[in-house]
Amino acid sequence: MQSNNPVFRRNEEFSRSGAAGYQGFGQPQYGGYEPAGYGEPTKAPVGQGRMTIDSVVQTTAITLGVTVLAAAATWVLTPDINDESALAPLGAALLVGTGVAFILSLVNSFKRVVSPALVLAFAVFEGVALGALSKLFDAVYGADSSFGGIVMQAIVGTFAAFAGTLAAYKFFDIKVGQKFRTFVIAAMFGMVALSLLQLVMSLFGGDLGIYNTGTTGLLFAVAGLVLGVFMLILDFDFIEQGVANGLPERESWRASFGLLVTLVWIYTNLLRILAILQQD
Repeated sequence: MQSNNPVFRRNEEFSRSGAAGYQGFGQPQYGGYEPAGYGEPTKAPVGQGRMTIDSVVQTTAITLGVTVLAAAATWVLTPDINDESALAPLGAALLVGTGVAFILSLVNSFKRVVSPALVLAFAVFEGVALGALSKLFDAVYGADSSFGGIVMQAIVGTFAAFAGTLAAYKFFDIKVGQKFRTFVIAAMFGMVALSLLQLVMSLFGGDLGIYNTGTTGLLFAVAGLVLGVFMLILDFDFIEQGVANGLPERESWRASFGLLVTLVWIYTNLLRILAILQQD
């Protein structure tokens, strides 16, 4: 199986299911992941704790907490947008945060042994980028919004989407099939390809309209939000498999990183939807 999330695709153990973990393999794929016996799930090395749902929850709480703190600090430390001169430090924070977070996301995605320090570093710079982006959206679109403003609505909506998706996944015992997995992966790469095409076209004065505040932009953001929920379902599925396969406890940090990436995807698309609707 393949995950939509390159974080989990990097570690093959996330993509194995129970007894199938070592079928057809004469050697463990990574040093120290010894099977208890032929046909049994892969185990963590002796003396090392295993990844559990509790450990994933703990590392995810830490990662999200760092992101929120960095975002709040960026919001407070950057000047209020009263005139154009205030845009410079906010733009710098957005540019630096986005750039470094992107680089760290690639490092974390393709690093064979997960590094908690790099995951937390990603959380810091992602928080800086989100704090700057949120403050910009709040200044432009939040003046007339209610219920705590457009940013608070997007935050509440993101966690509601997370909680609702998790509840549906557990209570309805959602099974991830190959067709669903293929669809989500294809849709994700399709959206990424469109975004890159938009970037290239913008350099030559072209515009697909997918990031505008019109109907096309709204439909693209809604599609991104729905896709983010589907990505969460796949993430839950792969975390569940990782726990079942007895991964080392440090892999909880890889899981929390993957969840953070998906939550940021959902939040940014939801923020765009609320911004567009605020104009109508």
